[in-house]
Amino acid sequence: MSGGTPWTTKSRNRSATCGHGSPASGAIFDLPRLRAKVEQLEGETLQPNFWNDRAKAQATSQAIADLRKAAETYEALQRDVNDTVELMELSEADGDQKTLADLIGQLGPLRKRIDAVELSTFLSEEYDTADCYLSIKPGAGGTESCDWASMLLRMYQRWIEKAGFKFEVMDLQEEDQGIKSVTLQVKGRYAYGNLKGEKGVHRLVRISPFDANARRHTSFTAVDVTPVLPDDIDVTVREEDLKMDFFRSSGAGGQHVNKTSSAVRLTHIPTGIVVTCQIERSQHQNRDVAMRMLKAKLYKMQKEAQERELKNIQGELKNIGFGSQIRSYVFCPYTLVKDLRTGESTSNVHGVMDGDLDRFINAYLKWHAAGEKPRNVADAGDEE
Repeated sequence: MSGGTPWTTKSRNRSATCGHGSPASGAIFDLPRLRAKVEQLEGETLQPNFWNDRAKAQATSQAIADLRKAAETYEALQRDVNDTVELMELSEADGDQKTLADLIGQLGPLRKRIDAVELSTFLSEEYDTADCYLSIKPGAGGTESCDWASMLLRMYQRWIEKAGFKFEVMDLQEEDQGIKSVTLQVKGRYAYGNLKGEKGVHRLVRISPFDANARRHTSFTAVDVTPVLPDDIDVTVREEDLKMDFFRSSGAGGQHVNKTSSAVRLTHIPTGIVVTCQIERSQHQNRDVAMRMLKAKLYKMQKEAQERELKNIQGELKNIGFGSQIRSYVFCPYTLVKDLRTGESTSNVHGVMDGDLDRFINAYLKWHAAGEKPRNVADAGDEE
């Protein structure tokens, strides 16, 4: 084969590499460790008291199924990689250029499968498999920021649909030209793992449609992502630390939502966290859902505080002028979306706003797995 291909073979041990970090080399997928974990969990299922805790038993059974599926996916890919390599070597030895060219054409799809396996190894942290709450709240800027929040809502809804997840609107506070706040519950395995990197401030640069002088405006909107906690995780919230407000529901939901003050807003006084729910038909039901949302946020806050203490840092290094800004979306004077953590960027801003977020999600997962090293990425809005 020519030296210019990204594929190398070693016929003696049938190993193959399709670019850096192929699973065929064992660099990113530890199959013996995976099998050992399955064996350990299966041993737990044989204990006589295994089903005494039904929730834990179901979680263990699901973990076994997930690990087995991951192993089967890897083994099938390994077989296909090795078979392709072997055929390429035989074709090259026989001088069969047509067959060799056909086999080289199969490297692209194999590379995509390898990338998918690699990404799956990054979704192994606590609650990565869980559903999640995704909240969007505009920053200062009035109409501009509220409109930007509504644009982000549509972007995430489109990505959720394309990714095969489902969502439910837990709370929606609308403005004439956008939204004041919205919370979605995103449902599906690995919803939280995929979306956790979206937490932070998203910056928009564009010519404002609300400015009669057609001037360039900058708007900021905050996105928060928290996992939906399993039933066996409980967070203690004292009643005296809560402020509860009731109000009439707004937005979609039919006639009933506007007749009674069934919507619930909970404020956790010590932290200032506010959650709202208006999807159910009674105050009691909305309070229960809001309490689950609040506990999820408090739990995540506690975990983040512990991680910062262990690392002995004050959070990630950030530009104090923009707080926790993570991504810029520039519509004018040029088009560019740039992630300020990973450096991932694209000029197809309209594709991103239509839900094409995978490149940014995947780049974040790789960056996160590598230790979140600062990259000194220039702000897209400062580039001319």
